[in-house]
Amino acid sequence: MEASEIHPQAQAYLDRQERLPLYPLRDRNLRFLRSFMRVANWFQNRDPPAVGSTADRTIPGPDGDLPIRVYRPEGEGPFPVTMFFHGGGFVIGDLGSHDLFCRHLTRESDCVVVSVDYRLAPEHPFPAAVEDAYAATEWAAEHGDELDSDGHLAVAGDSAGGNLSAVVSLLAAERDGPDVDYQALLYPGVGLAGDHPSEEHTGIVLLEEDMEWFRESYFGSELTMRNPYADPVQACDLSGMPPATVITAGFDPLRDGGKAYAERLVADGVPVRYDNYDDMIHGFASAPGANGIDRAMEAVEQIADDLRDAFGTSS
Repeated sequence: MEASEIHPQAQAYLDRQERLPLYPLRDRNLRFLRSFMRVANWFQNRDPPAVGSTADRTIPGPDGDLPIRVYRPEGEGPFPVTMFFHGGGFVIGDLGSHDLFCRHLTRESDCVVVSVDYRLAPEHPFPAAVEDAYAATEWAAEHGDELDSDGHLAVAGDSAGGNLSAVVSLLAAERDGPDVDYQALLYPGVGLAGDHPSEEHTGIVLLEEDMEWFRESYFGSELTMRNPYADPVQACDLSGMPPATVITAGFDPLRDGGKAYAERLVADGVPVRYDNYDDMIHGFASAPGANGIDRAMEAVEQIADDLRDAFGTSS
């Protein structure tokens, strides 16, 4: 499942990260950590790729105003809409941390991309992020005119955001909620309760103590991790789920959990495209064009192509 060695560009990224005084994350003051990452994201996003327009606004959320950023492609609408949920272990990340990814996805897919700034743990543990993600998806389905939507709706996310995308799809299917046409998941944080061979790669990007911190902050206990709305692999039936793209990375402790989710979907009759980037690391696609990893754009283009196919908008 992994290549003989990490891709040189990914290794160079790891070498640069080791020079930052951040790891392990759980040992850092959380306010400082989030502020530091916002500054780093500002430098990273100084020359972003152009899209038709971007707009920051708030929508009604379960606990007050919920910030979102709407990316609109160039050209005449209407367009399909893709909800995006960022990664960061449910503890870090915001609209800025994945701005480059959302811009590239907007350009490549010709979708309106709605990035959701959901509440973070430990201040807001499970199910706060789920409630926000689902509420934002419901809002998008009900306010298509404000988004110039053509009626098609997908969800996408990386890592923790991949978890949220899968959970939103499950909630929508079980509650007869928004009609989600597709789910696109990058190295999703799912299948977390089992013991997986890929956990040998703990320490590459994701340190063991940081993974434990993320889980403690968001889930609180192992009992919560058995809840299908915390981890959709725990669901009894996934047959009502939308088709999926699941991308994993060879040198990622989350790899086998993502693969297990893809296998569960297939077993329940859901069409799945599963690809393992065997020489890549966790988070490799989060900032295409900024982290020096060419395969980041390859992953964005793959997801964009799959969204186009799902929406019937392939050129």
